[in-house]
Amino acid sequence: MVKKIDKKITAYQVRTRDEPQEPAAESEVVQMHETVLRPERLMGTTYKLKTPEHVSEHSLFITINDIILNEGTVHETRRPFEIFINSKSLEHYQWIVALTRIISAVFRKGGDVTFLVEELRSVFDPKGGYWNKGKYVPSLIAEIGNVIEAHLTEIGMFAPAGLDEHQQQFLAKKQAELQGAAEPERQEAQEQVATGFPASATLCYKCHTKALVQKDGCLTCLNCGDSKCG
Repeated sequence: MVKKIDKKITAYQVRTRDEPQEPAAESEVVQMHETVLRPERLMGTTYKLKTPEHVSEHSLFITINDIILNEGTVHETRRPFEIFINSKSLEHYQWIVALTRIISAVFRKGGDVTFLVEELRSVFDPKGGYWNKGKYVPSLIAEIGNVIEAHLTEIGMFAPAGLDEHQQQFLAKKQAELQGAAEPERQEAQEQVATGFPASATLCYKCHTKALVQKDGCLTCLNCGDSKCG
């Protein structure tokens, strides 16, 4: 944190990182905003995004750099500062450059930037989406949104996704009942091993996972617990 000194320095004291720091006044706490200067060194994470060949022939490498605000104090926070997307595929170059500049500008603006995830996820490819690791993805841009969500969760801006105790017990009961059913055919068994859900399961429109099954006359998702019967 940079602090301007308006008075003459009469004395000074050097503090190490190991010494406890005094809590800063609320007026001195630096929040993310567009005038924050970019440090010479930022902490970054790179994610490899592999898609089906008909979507992109080459993998995308998404790098998100973070800035540490109020470092060494009780108000220390890590916030996204900029994003870069690299790929050997030149067909996506134009919109990738535009997208990274817009997202980076939103990051530097500060405030709650988590809305970007849902905005990107709501983009649907007119040619149709695709399946990736058992989950339906409506577009390549939506999958970039998933990567950003994973990063924001890692730095503490999103609460980790999870089910409460009641939902876990409900899913465990339903999965146990399905396991006790008649053994599926070989092809169905292979698909169940690959996705973790029965091959006869259909797409859940809440979590976009092929895990919706009919049980006790009610459509139930084995992935997120969503049920048409409440």
